[in-house]
Amino acid sequence: MVEVRWHGRGGQGAVTAAEILAHAAIEEGFYAQAMPSFGAERRGAPVQAFNRISDKPIRTRGSIKEPDVVVVIDETLLGLSEVVEGIKPSGVFVASTSMKPGELREKLGVKCKVATVDALKVAREVLKVPITNTSMLGAFAKAVGIVKLETLLSKVEERFGPKLGPLNVEAVKRAYEETEVVG
Repeated sequence: MVEVRWHGRGGQGAVTAAEILAHAAIEEGFYAQAMPSFGAERRGAPVQAFNRISDKPIRTRGSIKEPDVVVVIDETLLGLSEVVEGIKPSGVFVASTSMKPGELREKLGVKCKVATVDALKVAREVLKVPITNTSMLGAFAKAVGIVKLETLLSKVEERFGPKLGPLNVEAVKRAYEETEVVG
């Protein structure tokens, strides 16, 4: 089983990204869950979302304390200790940042694989809004590889429809290409 913890801020689409990832995994024959974790926070407050992806039925529910993958969709959250909390040394840390992966790895003091992409730049240039969730799905696909890029693209287009789908697909593709991985 692969457990993923997403960190973002309310309104940036972390919950939506987790849902799209779960649908893509199911499309590929996996069992998958997507769960949000937030209270009465307002737009801009830190939020988490979670995925579990497995080739066997998933009976576990609830938050993920020791993730295999952490995805941070807002660079301002990288200063919080909770983003690296519990990540396995064999895990993958995927972040939206202008930093190079080696630089971020050193800053965070993690031993796992680190992938970075300037998803905010991609979102602003492609979508014309600072919402990085679909860009980070592209980074996830490149760094983790559990689901195929093509399946994610299909699910992103399905989720956002004919008007916004093509732009979000472009954001996923561009982030996939620009993601750098170390470790």
